[in-house]
Amino acid sequence: MKHTATLDTIIAESLERAIGYPEYRRVVHDLAEAGRTSGHEKTEEMANYTKLNDSRMKRWDKTLRLSEAQVVKIKSLNSSQIWLVIAESWCGDAAHVIPVLNKITEASEYIDLKLVFRDENEALMNQFLTNGAKSIAKLIMIDKDSGEVLHSFGPRPSSATKLVNNYKTKHGSITPEFKEELQLWYNKDKGQAVISDIIELLDL
Repeated sequence: MKHTATLDTIIAESLERAIGYPEYRRVVHDLAEAGRTSGHEKTEEMANYTKLNDSRMKRWDKTLRLSEAQVVKIKSLNSSQIWLVIAESWCGDAAHVIPVLNKITEASEYIDLKLVFRDENEALMNQFLTNGAKSIAKLIMIDKDSGEVLHSFGPRPSSATKLVNNYKTKHGSITPEFKEELQLWYNKDKGQAVISDIIELLDL
């Protein structure tokens, strides 16, 4: 991505508002317990998604595992990076993707994981649109020393994106039924697609 003073400023301001993964989990959990949601759209539906996602993330935090080979590859990274993730508590993709990103960062002493909420960081989100849409979760990989944006990833792993795109081509739009199918796909995949995509991005 083009490295500009404007982007530098936007990222710096977003990082000032960013929180670590443990705090992000606490925020999502507290919102779920209170029957509330993050983001501008404060509906019962979004609050229900937040509660569901809190359970999903709790399960992934307990069950996700990296293989020995994956850990070895991740540990071979030798440049300091900040991984800035744009998310919201109601987002289903984020609930499946972010715990995997956390597991990856836990395996490396060189990666610092930070998170911000999309609707509170519109300028940042507008720099990392997906086909013109404010799709999340969106990971921005930043070189810690130079501030350069190295890569971006999201809102979902490439294999899940193919499923979504194929469904849209065939049916025109995403249905509630397909959303359930996508959740089942995430459950079956167990984070492996995200891990593979990230290792490939890092060229490890």
